[in-house]
Amino acid sequence: MDVAALDAMPKAEFVAAVSPLFEGASHFLDRLAGARPFGGPDELFRRSRAIALSMPESEQIELIDAHPRLGAPPTSVSAMSYGEQGYDRETTEAIAELAKLNEQYEAKFGFRFCVFVAGRSRADLVPVLEAALGANRPAEIQRALRDVVLIAEDRFHKATPTAGGVA
Repeated sequence: MDVAALDAMPKAEFVAAVSPLFEGASHFLDRLAGARPFGGPDELFRRSRAIALSMPESEQIELIDAHPRLGAPPTSVSAMSYGEQGYDRETTEAIAELAKLNEQYEAKFGFRFCVFVAGRSRADLVPVLEAALGANRPAEIQRALRDVVLIAEDRFHKATPTAGGVA
């Protein structure tokens, strides 16, 4: 992905190109398209974070909920989430614990738990989700939105050889 090319694309093409980074959250992608030009990856993700944190709450929840549940059935997640959540590696009994914790989290906060997995196993994420249950709703929205942007930034860098990823 070349940011200069993204800056020059018509809106619909831009949205289609960056949609996989943000799991297709349409309101956010519309806002991001309108924030161009970025000039480079740092500015793209700085503005992504600023937009995500400043949108109306309903659009913030849409952006968070665009991501699959941690431990969701492998057939229900995007190709990028499949690898990030470790479905290409051996699964563990932590899936059942994550399912229970996801239910508690969604009942408490009204949106999905979204976290930048960053190579951690499902078992490693159980205490992360348990800790999140002790937070308040506004803090969790902010944390989740920051992680959504971290996920997108990681995906961008993995897909962009000049940005530090591999093709």
